[in-house]
Amino acid sequence: MTAVQGSILGNAVLRREDPTLLTGEDEYFDDMEIDGLGFVYFARSPVAHATINSIDTSDAKTIAGVVGVWTADDLELPPLLGFAMFPPLFARPLLAQGKVRLVGDIIAVVVADSLSAAADAASAIWMDFDPLPAVTDPEVALEDDAPVLFEENGSNLCFETGIGLEDGDPNEGADHIAKVRIVSQRLAGVPIESNGIIVVPDADDHLTVWIPSQNPMSVREALAAELGLEPGNLRVVAPMVGGGFGPKSGVYVEHILTAQLARKLGRPLKWTELRSENMLSLLHGRAMTMYGEMGFSNDGTIVGFNASVIADAGAYPAIGGFLTFFTQTMIQGVYKIPKVRFHARSAATNTTPTGAYRGAGRPEATQLLERLMDVAADELGLDPVEIRNKNFLDPEDFPLTTHGGANYDSGDYALALEKAHTEADYVNLLEEQKQRRASDTSKQLGIGVSAYVEVTAPAGLHIEYGAVEINDDGSVTAKVGTSAHGQGHITAFSMIISEMLGIEMDKIVILQSDSDQIPRGQGTMGSRSLQTAGSAIHVASETVLDKAKKLAAHLLEASTEDITVGGGGLHVAGVPANALSWAELVSAANDDSQRPEAMDSGLAHELDFDGTDSTFPFGAHIAVVEVDTETGGVELIRHVAVDDCGRILNPLLVTGQQHGGIAQGAAQALYEGVFYDSDGNPLTGNLMDYAIPSAAELPYFETFNTETPSPRNPLGAKGIGESGTIGSTPAIQNAVIDAVSHLGVKHIDMPLTAERVWSAIRSSGGHE
Repeated sequence: MTAVQGSILGNAVLRREDPTLLTGEDEYFDDMEIDGLGFVYFARSPVAHATINSIDTSDAKTIAGVVGVWTADDLELPPLLGFAMFPPLFARPLLAQGKVRLVGDIIAVVVADSLSAAADAASAIWMDFDPLPAVTDPEVALEDDAPVLFEENGSNLCFETGIGLEDGDPNEGADHIAKVRIVSQRLAGVPIESNGIIVVPDADDHLTVWIPSQNPMSVREALAAELGLEPGNLRVVAPMVGGGFGPKSGVYVEHILTAQLARKLGRPLKWTELRSENMLSLLHGRAMTMYGEMGFSNDGTIVGFNASVIADAGAYPAIGGFLTFFTQTMIQGVYKIPKVRFHARSAATNTTPTGAYRGAGRPEATQLLERLMDVAADELGLDPVEIRNKNFLDPEDFPLTTHGGANYDSGDYALALEKAHTEADYVNLLEEQKQRRASDTSKQLGIGVSAYVEVTAPAGLHIEYGAVEINDDGSVTAKVGTSAHGQGHITAFSMIISEMLGIEMDKIVILQSDSDQIPRGQGTMGSRSLQTAGSAIHVASETVLDKAKKLAAHLLEASTEDITVGGGGLHVAGVPANALSWAELVSAANDDSQRPEAMDSGLAHELDFDGTDSTFPFGAHIAVVEVDTETGGVELIRHVAVDDCGRILNPLLVTGQQHGGIAQGAAQALYEGVFYDSDGNPLTGNLMDYAIPSAAELPYFETFNTETPSPRNPLGAKGIGESGTIGSTPAIQNAVIDAVSHLGVKHIDMPLTAERVWSAIRSSGGHE
């Protein structure tokens, strides 16, 4: 028997998932070969807003290989309500009925024996329509004379929330008020693997669904309800998933239609989303316009904060229309703010619906706060680090319930910024910036600071299923309700079990993402997995160990307190020869004659771990950019990130999440954006027009950590998956504006393209 040497947790353990990924042994849903597979293709509206007069499918039906073509007149299915809290009138018909509300609205669905035949048939479908005025700007959509998407609602307002609305002006008595309008632009998720589904029916109206999802357990519940099936008649499996970032966490109308037609035809069907289709139909993110007024005393102390937000929910409001609630929750950020007023409204527009995208409402709160802090620092003549340090909440303030209702668990915000300040060599950066400004160089240096706190496992997502069982051969099978798609869960959960039970990681199997194997679960989103499923695995392992120790004490005639882990099993402390292997312990646990009285058989435990509340990771980022004042070109030359996700179990996994998050934050700041023309036509419908940076456009990120454990789970863990995104974006935006602030530039909205920066310099009069 081989013992696990020393502690595993806290060490950089290589990912168990990578060898089979790198060799191509793992299958994605699109790799699966299934006999008799039919192909689904959707005909989509070419206009953003119109009344449908008729849809002609006659030519499509004549194309060789076409099995069938259906419109709304042919299929009776309930519409899909994008978010349960919204009125049913906002539900999306699976196939457009009466009118279309966005470019990409589905007007018909084709099934054929080949993908090419299905695509040819879809292109032969014609819609006769009368155009209606479109609205793509959420601020315009809330005006009294705006075109209304859902007439029965009377307006485009779909959600409203606020705090402190009756409390008067929060900035009363301030010596100075910093003001900003900031647009957190609409983004596309663009996972490497697009959306899709395979549905395999059998004779008993049972369906097996293969889907690239972040949350197959919840997909089963939602899909079964839409299809009128008992959940037990629906198996949902997520194979390997090529990225999610939030938009892959729910059920789409395409999934429902594919499943219903598979039932109707009695044959397996597959839909694979094309990239151009993905840019139209996968939920978008961000899309908030924010106004902030923050009052300060002359020494830079915050007096109050007044914020308002208008969010773009898209054509069929889904969870994206609700995400201003998370912005509200986190609107106080890391600061002592005596009074806060916040008001948010969400509007339906003739655009792709919005949803949860890496950070999901929390980045916007940080973006607004951190721009205001820099504006105030500039106007009050203070250093950006100094004004933040003056206003940070203190470690002794925790636990703390904020104005937004967040229940902060722990934090040391000044420590994170101090470390970022040191690692960036901030003082010398300021000196270099001063020298460049004194010279005649066009390459100016910009230094951007941000400090953030975010909520992980938010809004009821602090509960998760987990189970651990020792098998007859001494190996372990564990189950979790989360669903990994690149995060390294198998490695992390194996480390926890190995640490607790002394069983080598290669003898541990982690089951996930299959509703026939996992009874329940809330999936992977909101940076929740380690603190919830990891804690469930920890508690289950601890419970199994306690039972095994009692059993070993009984068999070895020793005190339970003297039983310790080692040698591939349990032994008496100080007497390693007096031992039982895990296989021997399982055998004894299943033998009535060897167990103590009143002990149940087996060595297994399952539970739903409840962390009782969310956790609140935090950090500080410093970005350094070069801006060419003659061209407006921006280069991110350094990015220093200090992120605190509580106790770190595997620094390799944490660093990976930091790098990925920073890259996505930098992409929003400098490159990405979904845009429409005034008629609702998408201008960024493919990867020729939608700019995503490669590694060549980004520097090596300098990542560091502080560790402030959370008291809300036994691991002391907080989330890390979204932290890099939340901290990096405002730091980079602040850096670019800082680089040209001496030329009179006060603000530039993202993405900070060369054209936008160049135009800002010239409109400020700072470049003749």
